[in-house]
Amino acid sequence: MKLKLISFLILLFIGFTYLAHATTITTKNTPEDVIGTLSGIITDKADGKPIIGATITIPDLRKGAITDANGKYIFNNIPKGIYLVQVSYIGYSTLNQRVDFSKTTVFDVKLQTSSVEAGEVIITGVSKATEIKRSPVPMLAVGKTYLEQRAASGNIIDQIATLPGVSAVTTGPNVSKPFIHGLGYNRVITLMDGIRQEGQQWGDEHGIEVDQNSVDRVEVIKGPASLTYGSDAIGGVVNLISPSPVPDGTIAGSVQGIYGTNQGLLNGSFRLQGNQNGFVWGTVVSAKEGKNYQNQHDGRVYGTNYKEKDARIMLGLNKSWGTSYLHASVFDDEQSIPDGSRDSITRQFTRQITEDDASRPIVPQSVLNSYTIPTLHQHVQLYRIYNNSNFRLGDGNLVVNLGYQYSHRREYTHPEAGDVAGLNLHLTTYTYDVKYNFSIGNDYETTFGINGQYQNNTIGDATDFPIPAYHQFDVGPFFVVKKSYGKLDLSLGARYDNRSFSSSAAYVDSLGSNGFPQLYTGANPTTTLNVSNQFEAFSKTFRGASGSFGATYNVSDAFLVKGNISRGFRAPSIAEISANGPDPGSQIYHIGDKNFKPEFSVQEDLGTFLTLPNISASVEVFNNDISNYIYQQQVLNPDGSPVYTQGYTTFTYVQSKARIYGGEVNVDLHPIPWLHFENALSLTYGENKGNGGPVADSLKYLPFIPPLHTHSELRGTFNGGFGDFKSLYVFVGFDHYSAQNRYFAAYGTETATPGYNLLSAGFGGNIVNKAGQPVIKLFIEGTNLANVNYQSNMSRLKYFDNATVPAGVRPGIFNMGRNISFKIVVPFGFNTGKKS
Repeated sequence: MKLKLISFLILLFIGFTYLAHATTITTKNTPEDVIGTLSGIITDKADGKPIIGATITIPDLRKGAITDANGKYIFNNIPKGIYLVQVSYIGYSTLNQRVDFSKTTVFDVKLQTSSVEAGEVIITGVSKATEIKRSPVPMLAVGKTYLEQRAASGNIIDQIATLPGVSAVTTGPNVSKPFIHGLGYNRVITLMDGIRQEGQQWGDEHGIEVDQNSVDRVEVIKGPASLTYGSDAIGGVVNLISPSPVPDGTIAGSVQGIYGTNQGLLNGSFRLQGNQNGFVWGTVVSAKEGKNYQNQHDGRVYGTNYKEKDARIMLGLNKSWGTSYLHASVFDDEQSIPDGSRDSITRQFTRQITEDDASRPIVPQSVLNSYTIPTLHQHVQLYRIYNNSNFRLGDGNLVVNLGYQYSHRREYTHPEAGDVAGLNLHLTTYTYDVKYNFSIGNDYETTFGINGQYQNNTIGDATDFPIPAYHQFDVGPFFVVKKSYGKLDLSLGARYDNRSFSSSAAYVDSLGSNGFPQLYTGANPTTTLNVSNQFEAFSKTFRGASGSFGATYNVSDAFLVKGNISRGFRAPSIAEISANGPDPGSQIYHIGDKNFKPEFSVQEDLGTFLTLPNISASVEVFNNDISNYIYQQQVLNPDGSPVYTQGYTTFTYVQSKARIYGGEVNVDLHPIPWLHFENALSLTYGENKGNGGPVADSLKYLPFIPPLHTHSELRGTFNGGFGDFKSLYVFVGFDHYSAQNRYFAAYGTETATPGYNLLSAGFGGNIVNKAGQPVIKLFIEGTNLANVNYQSNMSRLKYFDNATVPAGVRPGIFNMGRNISFKIVVPFGFNTGKKS
């Protein structure tokens, strides 16, 4: 079966290549037929003056230009065809317009001043770059400016975790996993430049292995996105996008540094990019480290310091025939492992120093205040090589995304044998994504494609074995059709997925050669003393169809309504079907179930959007019904006491029906051009519907559902600035999180979480030279300025403590206290004087 599928993919690619060659021969294209130019002048609609520094982009071609002192721009070597062109400048309405390059060579634009930010374009999950407001699927996007001003966030997921409908499960300041509308883990796919991010994401303490300094843009699909991404996108997609190529004939870069007061965060990054005659290249090198974070309730929290090193390089071509970019990156993170243990009298943190853990000394202040990674820690490395190519082919374009990833996760859990890994997982992943986008006339946009992945996981030289070694193969063909009827935009698509697992039996010798359990590789596992069967051999296949249908109706230029209904598919993860072992990071012994069925969801989305010169508002609601929803349930003895296996509490996975519903409200007011008053409300409910019978009160809600969250922000922007200070901004933010009393209470898995309020503020801007170019960019952000002692219900550390705590003491670790971050960016660059 696999060989047939692989052969089919190879033949498909050869066929497309032959078709491109045949098209070139039969049409006898000359260079003038396939290569064009686009130039123009960007001016202010009110006074006709040129706008200096306006940005013109062609997202599908990954081309960008900036207007000169006369408001002029030019693109050379662009293919003939119809593409979306975006023109933007701070303080003006963004213009998005499809331009036929075979008919248009001069494209002048008059921008109109506006206080409202609108016209955001998205490339994730669509055949061609599309305005978010015209897509019936709920989406959002944030760019480089938004990310730069969130300097206090410890990782890229935290930078977006307050967006409407988005949250994160955290294990300290450097480990965060995205949740969308109450779904996370293997229900949300994280992409890097459209390539699936594949680590051991089944674990709640496993973060996203991406350098936050190498991300310039984030796009989010909220809801089932299985249509174009396959299994695991039943909750949505987060696409992290690296820096776009700089304009042709340019070399540009920057050096930046961040310091955070709470944990002494040191984050440095160097970036350099170039573009010469369509040969593009770039690199980002980063390093960061932080001490144990602190709050008034806990002091410094032992086991939350980290060190991370990252590097990436990109080489590419941007020519008339299309684009091709080769990326390579490495992520290397050493992360302490907190367990929350404390002295029973002083409540100071203690640490394990012997294997038998007979007694624990109090952690000295010198260690709490140190950057040194302790003996017990995680070491996570991700090596990645991938290619994004987009070829002109006939009347459309062929997109080919191919990726290789090697994820190596080690957890060192033996205090007297610091070089022995308790957990040692090696995951190799090959991803493929091939799709052809074309127009069949009359404004039909059509995409046919096929994508999937092949994985091989080994469990290495370790002492704990929570999941088996396995092979996994995914394949899924799909199609999407979009059609515009004047003010009405329709979108329709379908997909069919196939995921297969296979694994050999594995045996563990409880008294290995090093004194710890280890894999037995001998010939007689069933008759050798101290050897037991850890994993049985198995082979399993999951199949399912998914689809989506949606519409957007533009009632007027200012008001639109859109709705979407979609069916999502998710095959169970390897842990859910075959786990049988302890995971030291989560402090749980996991047991899977090979008889599970795949999850299916049906989600309905409805939204209304209003955009006026001084106000923008939206209301979005969703309802998601999930069958065969998988969650963990603690195993109990007949007397109700917990079952312990190898010293860990034992959990197994179960399935039931579930429902998640809620919505978001956004209102942005702009009473005067420089003043913004932004308000957002997000609400999500998650209910366990059981399997037909009554559901116990302790089981009636789903785990890790975020509470009601409101965010208000008063922001002033002064783009003109004062003297040499330009692009100035200042803001004050207020976040309210209501109490979460609808929680998964069974077995003490979750407890009620009181509500809390957080105050934030920030300011920044650019210092420019005589030519108006920034020479220093400054961003200052303060979070939790009132130094509130609080626990987020999405923090795993809320449950890290001694088995019993003194009366009147709220158990668990609290979130970070007051933190002020200072970020300085020194950009540099020059023109080479040569343009294609």
